[in-house]
Amino acid sequence: MDGTSIDYPHRVTRRSALWLVGAALIVPKSSALSQTSNILVHKDPNCGCCTGWVQHLKAAGFSVTVEETANLQVVRKRLRVPADLAACHTAEVGGYVLEGHVPAVAVRRLLEKRPAAIGLAVPGMPVGSPGMEGGEPQPYDVILFGASDRQSFMRALGAEEVS
Repeated sequence: MDGTSIDYPHRVTRRSALWLVGAALIVPKSSALSQTSNILVHKDPNCGCCTGWVQHLKAAGFSVTVEETANLQVVRKRLRVPADLAACHTAEVGGYVLEGHVPAVAVRRLLEKRPAAIGLAVPGMPVGSPGMEGGEPQPYDVILFGASDRQSFMRALGAEEVS
């Protein structure tokens, strides 16, 4: 070797360069998705169905933090949940509110579509909804609500969307 040529044993190929560029484009998206899929659940410490709903969210791949409180009214007021949509637990995710037994499929759609709204609610405690398993599942509406309006976001049976 005369000192004018350098041997590069780890040469960058076109394939490896494309792989690196592709990986760099994917990583930020993964980080953004993981930030919006962290769910903070406010629930009564003695509520078993709330615990079941938290398990449903975790099984669907969400990261969940639970904050136990005996006074959910303060949380609901702060998050602007209408009284007639109140259920047994309230959650926050990606700038939205989730009230009641909202199925994970609805949460994912909410985070993908990002509608102008306060959040989603499943009023009451429908039999068969996530956390309320047991008995014959009943179809129920997942409500998209804003400050002054609301509409059906999806119809569900158990944890799945139905037509």
